[in-house]
Amino acid sequence: MHGEFPKQLLAKARGSTRRTIAITFVLLAIIGALYYVFGGPAAQQRRGGRFAAEGPVPVLVSTVTRADVPVYLDAVGTIKALNTVTVSPQVDGKLLSVNYTEGQDVKKGDVLARIDPVTYQAQLDQAVAKKAQDEAQLANSKLDLERYERLAATNAIGKQQADTQRALVAQNTAIVKADQAAIENAQAQLGYTTIVAPIDGRTGIRQVDEGNIVRSASSPTIVVITQLQPISVTFNLPQQDLPQVNAAFAKGPLAVDALRSDNDAVLDRGTLKVVDNQVDQTTGTVKLKAEFPNPNLQLWPGQFVNIRLLIDTLKQVVVVPTSAVQRGPNGTFVYVIKDDNTVAVRPVVVQKQDESQTVIKSGLDSNERVVTTGFVRLTDGSKISIGTAEAMPAQDTRPRTGTRPDSKGERKQRGSGSPKSNPQQ
Repeated sequence: MHGEFPKQLLAKARGSTRRTIAITFVLLAIIGALYYVFGGPAAQQRRGGRFAAEGPVPVLVSTVTRADVPVYLDAVGTIKALNTVTVSPQVDGKLLSVNYTEGQDVKKGDVLARIDPVTYQAQLDQAVAKKAQDEAQLANSKLDLERYERLAATNAIGKQQADTQRALVAQNTAIVKADQAAIENAQAQLGYTTIVAPIDGRTGIRQVDEGNIVRSASSPTIVVITQLQPISVTFNLPQQDLPQVNAAFAKGPLAVDALRSDNDAVLDRGTLKVVDNQVDQTTGTVKLKAEFPNPNLQLWPGQFVNIRLLIDTLKQVVVVPTSAVQRGPNGTFVYVIKDDNTVAVRPVVVQKQDESQTVIKSGLDSNERVVTTGFVRLTDGSKISIGTAEAMPAQDTRPRTGTRPDSKGERKQRGSGSPKSNPQQ
């Protein structure tokens, strides 16, 4: 019992020594790490590299140019056939033949189908025969009228008999005219047995097969024909744009571009045809209709496309890449390159802007150079070195605030196309 107590004390002393040694090793490791990070050769190399980087700032530049810049209004349009005709039978009968194939381009007057004409041909023959019979009676009554008039002139017969004969001639003449109308009606009915295309267009899916009995009242349609060339597009614009559209439309036809929904590829170019005569009160928009020639059938009825309406063209305005325009506490500015390869901060007034280009209202002139990439270490008066796009590291070239400058007509700027001359050099 008395020998166990010193052993316990010795064990506790040994455990305390081990903990002390472990803590010492941990502290030495932390001190070594801190020395490596802040005082070692690696830290000195990093500091040397940082100070070495404080030379000319590598940037990309672009030359300020003047160009004609179109002003567009953007919308989403729906393609509609310029004319759509549902071809239905106008007479009853058996469908003898279908003379078109599904999806065929047909011309006006092409035969689409034929209905059995036997009954209608018989009706026409009856009408012709009836007219011939009535014409014979009319001729006989005219001869009798001539005789009665000669006898009445000599008082051989009474004038009343001559007047009666004259009325009979008029009656027979009216009967012959009615027979002629019946013939024309029978000819029309017979003509309806041959179903022809009323317009140029493309046929759809066949609705009825030959051999079926078709009826004019409740029969299924023969085919639907849609006119694809030219074709129309309807789209809506906010009522706020209506004054500008009307003012531009009054000067002449307005160009309209139909674009693919997934990119800016132009499918077709057309012209604005009509602006609706009223604003939709439920949406606050006005409907417009444009017409496209559609030579390559890129536009199809029911298709949705992006529409841009050209309402104006800014002539020879100052243009810079949008990436060159920055925004700070005092508004928009650019870095202008001086002759000694230093930069100066230049405030500018933006007239309009889109994703690729910006029209500068004031603050710049053509042939000046501005920085488009490399803003991270730029300050007023910084020394720069002009590089190439291949040698430059990837950098964010958007405006520093991540927002686009406020300017009049900003909604229109989203639809602005590229200028007729490229501002980036």
